[in-house]
Amino acid sequence: MNVLLFGATGMVGQGTLRECLLDPGVDRVVAVGRRALGQTHAKLREIVVPDVADLSSVEAELAGFDACFFSLGASAAGMSEADYTRVTYDLTVAAAGTLARLNPGMTFIYVSGMGTDSSERGRAMWARVKGRTENALLKMPFRAAYMFRPGVIIPLHGITSATQWYRALYAVLRPLLPVLKRVFPHQVATTEQVGRAMLNVARNGYPKPVLEARDIIAAAS
Repeated sequence: MNVLLFGATGMVGQGTLRECLLDPGVDRVVAVGRRALGQTHAKLREIVVPDVADLSSVEAELAGFDACFFSLGASAAGMSEADYTRVTYDLTVAAAGTLARLNPGMTFIYVSGMGTDSSERGRAMWARVKGRTENALLKMPFRAAYMFRPGVIIPLHGITSATQWYRALYAVLRPLLPVLKRVFPHQVATTEQVGRAMLNVARNGYPKPVLEARDIIAAAS
């Protein structure tokens, strides 16, 4: 399997990249992003672009992939709906549109979030925008598309969040995370489980297109 990975510098992306590189069934991984990862591996190649929404200059390098794992995202804290729409809906839909045209046999997996609003009419701005993004992706002509809505994620293997306030929050909550995992085993996933779930769903599919935390954990096994 040949995999495209967007957002490999983020917490979910780091975990997904690790699982892809460890998986003997993955032949190559191409990570696309705005900055370099700073790591090397025989399977890994990087494409650094100034604007992920505009992939026209690298289109020749984006064909021939079986799966795309898209975990680019930004916190909505302090952002207007227009700005959050640009970095969430506009960017994702533009990139996905290019990939659907180049790879019609691709499985596209988008990392959204618990509480995403599929109706696009709820009170929470971020949830509406995420819901609009999911709905647009599900209409695209991929072989299959799946929306992942993880809840609490425990970072493993030295992985950290790229967002400063997330790192601070995890530092405070770290002693409690193993307890949460034991108490809520179907709601709290690890970065390893999210990455394994993406690979398994890309290979085998899943009975429904939107996977909540419980589904992601089940798909990882």
